[in-house]
Amino acid sequence: MGRWFQENITEAGKLPLLLALASFVLTFLITRTITRLIRAGIGPFRDITAGGTHIHHAVPGVVLTVVGGFGAVGSGRQGVTAALCAVVFGIGAGLLLDEFALIVHIDDVYWTEQGRQSVEVVVLTAALVLLVLSGFSPLDVDSLSPAERQDRANLALTLGLNFLLVLITLAKGRPRTAIIGTLVPFVALFGALRLARPGSPWARRCYRSRPRARARALLRAYRHDRRWDGPRRRFQNLLGGTPDPPAARE
Repeated sequence: MGRWFQENITEAGKLPLLLALASFVLTFLITRTITRLIRAGIGPFRDITAGGTHIHHAVPGVVLTVVGGFGAVGSGRQGVTAALCAVVFGIGAGLLLDEFALIVHIDDVYWTEQGRQSVEVVVLTAALVLLVLSGFSPLDVDSLSPAERQDRANLALTLGLNFLLVLITLAKGRPRTAIIGTLVPFVALFGALRLARPGSPWARRCYRSRPRARARALLRAYRHDRRWDGPRRRFQNLLGGTPDPPAARE
């Protein structure tokens, strides 16, 4: 295990990325635990206010992300400074993305249905970083041989084809599949071949005069949502807490 870590993480220059991922996930879990305790009125934790204004933890998150990001760029990929900057960046990113929904909606939707977007973004970010740590690179450039990398035509064709698949997947209303497809081309190919989600740009344009295709897309989406909405919601509630019901928010 030690030799594998030395060869694949340390010597490959991925230690800062691993530290950033670990601090990112740990910060998110600790932050969600504290906010749930505050919500339940348990423990000494309280919201931070200044002059009557609630200071969201996205604010220090932005500061730490900027400091850690610029520090990492200036320090290189190895050394104590790079490792420290990676940890600072991971902490900042964890605080920031935990309130991703607030940034999108410009409203305090932390404990609402829209607040689930923050949990989705955090999980997706962690999954993408894990793929990079595993050896995947954007658009699968790492699968090219040295000779192919020197051949600009092959490189441009590979990038263009993979990018096209990602765009098609995105147009079909599958953003998560499209993002993962930038690292795993097979996923983008799978998403590009599947039926578009109802209401997506692809469905509105290509299924306009194809009632059978629209019906199949609606049925496929209904079955998919009925099967996976329950487990996805339970997983999101486990990580981020159960949203307030609409009546309680009113």
